[in-house]
Amino acid sequence: MREHGLAGAVIAGCLLAMGGCATIPKDALVLSPDSLERRQLQTRRIEGIGEKELLSAAAGVLQDLGFNIDESETRLGVIVASKDRSAITGSQITGAVLLALLGAYHAVDKTQKIRVSLVTRPAVAADGAALTDSHLLRITIQRVVRDTQGQVTRIESIEEPAIYQEFFEKLSKSVFLEVQQI
Repeated sequence: MREHGLAGAVIAGCLLAMGGCATIPKDALVLSPDSLERRQLQTRRIEGIGEKELLSAAAGVLQDLGFNIDESETRLGVIVASKDRSAITGSQITGAVLLALLGAYHAVDKTQKIRVSLVTRPAVAADGAALTDSHLLRITIQRVVRDTQGQVTRIESIEEPAIYQEFFEKLSKSVFLEVQQI
């Protein structure tokens, strides 16, 4: 019994030593050149409203856009929402029909879950002091596509500027209404 314990300890030590030899690539933590552009697309500074009211306005906009609020943590300034939509495209159906005519079966995209993550944080002045009633709000949008067999076929970020612009325009109107208590 003691021999097995000693052998296990030796093997564990060797594995730890080999794991310590792994190196992290130099560019592992380097941001891609387009990451700043993407962050600017996803982030806006919102003035003249408290964080709770801003989150309430943002949740209202997401619900107006057909999203269900999955998680909300006001103290942390976080909202996660999602909605399910069809992912069926005409070209995939055409391809599947052609394959079926040849006697082959091919799964096609069927559904997609679109997830939104929204985070707020206080805006800060150049000296690092928090600004009153000024917040940065960042929204990211992803989608997970499943085929007719329930398998995930794609996971991707949605980065079309028009989608983010539409959200922030609706949020601006909602913030106005929230501030005016209309």
